[in-house]
Amino acid sequence: MFRLHSARTGGNQTVTQSIAITGTGLFTPAQGIENDELVKSFNTYVDNYNRSHEAAIERGELEALAHSSAEFIEKASGIKHRYVMVKEGILDPEVMMPLIPERPADSLSMQAEMGILAAKEALSNAGLTPADIDLVIVACAYTQRAYPAIAIEIQQQLGTRGFAFDMQVACSSATFGLSTAQGLISQGSARRALVICPEICSAQVNYRDRDSHFIFGDVATAMVVEPLLGSKGRQSFEILGSNLVTEFSGNIRSNFGFLNRCDPASANAADKLFHQQGRKVFKELLPMIYSHLDTQFASAGIDPTALSRLWLHQANINMNQFVVKKLLGDGVSAETAPIVLDRYANTASAGSVIALHLHQQGLSSGDLGLLCSFGAGYSIGSFILKTR
Repeated sequence: MFRLHSARTGGNQTVTQSIAITGTGLFTPAQGIENDELVKSFNTYVDNYNRSHEAAIERGELEALAHSSAEFIEKASGIKHRYVMVKEGILDPEVMMPLIPERPADSLSMQAEMGILAAKEALSNAGLTPADIDLVIVACAYTQRAYPAIAIEIQQQLGTRGFAFDMQVACSSATFGLSTAQGLISQGSARRALVICPEICSAQVNYRDRDSHFIFGDVATAMVVEPLLGSKGRQSFEILGSNLVTEFSGNIRSNFGFLNRCDPASANAADKLFHQQGRKVFKELLPMIYSHLDTQFASAGIDPTALSRLWLHQANINMNQFVVKKLLGDGVSAETAPIVLDRYANTASAGSVIALHLHQQGLSSGDLGLLCSFGAGYSIGSFILKTR
């Protein structure tokens, strides 16, 4: 329960109201890439590289690159397919990046376009119009520019009121954005919020790296956040409690930023794209997640077995299975702990919200669920939700 200043009194009088997610939305790009397509392109690149560097490889100066396979990708990650905003260029062994043309400054940006489509569905599901919103937060792993904020662009295009801003907490951006919206509403700074996650992760993928060329896809999600009392959503999720934590680690990293232009020699280096030390991430992040959730459930006085649904971050099937087993034991159904990364791949901050959006059916009033993200930072954000 959270304290919300009463706008009618204008003074210090407060009323206690619950804050809830009252509508969700999802935009899925039209284009997709299967594992076999990605592997064919990658292996052609590998063959070309090994041939062109054959002498240096034989002298031991360079290591030969290894092929990828659809079986390796699925076993390592659970991913079978990903959606992308622009497919052109990704599968060309001479290009291996999405060829996204820059839009004029007076045109709608790609992230705003995606975010607006997700936001419109979320508003419809909440029974609201843009005029009902007075806070827009764009929370995602990457924004295509530093300023002006994508959120303010969406605010103008949608016609919402109030204020808007961008924030980035890598794969935990959605949950941290949800917490920020909850706090601003509870203190009376806003009445209703849109938390939008327009992720164009394909632009940061190193398609020449065997260990990560398959990980990410593009998508946009949106959540309407408002006081539960008086909400008109088809299905609402009351926030019973939240827990956020960060701890610095460079094991999941992208060094791309505006300072890169000041060092022309390294501006196009591979470390400017997404890269990670996967084994270290597993070893270090899983215990953090376990401790984080144990603390949250103990504080809330809730046994994890009371959860009817787990909407977890969609990064890796193996990590999710460890978390699910830790919380609920063996034999947990796909309905209880839905997986969407097989079709969407890792969509950074949007993954758990996709799971929430697509897997709300079958819940009854009073059922409990967990919305949880974890990723670079390290960062973990988790919410205990009650179906209303």
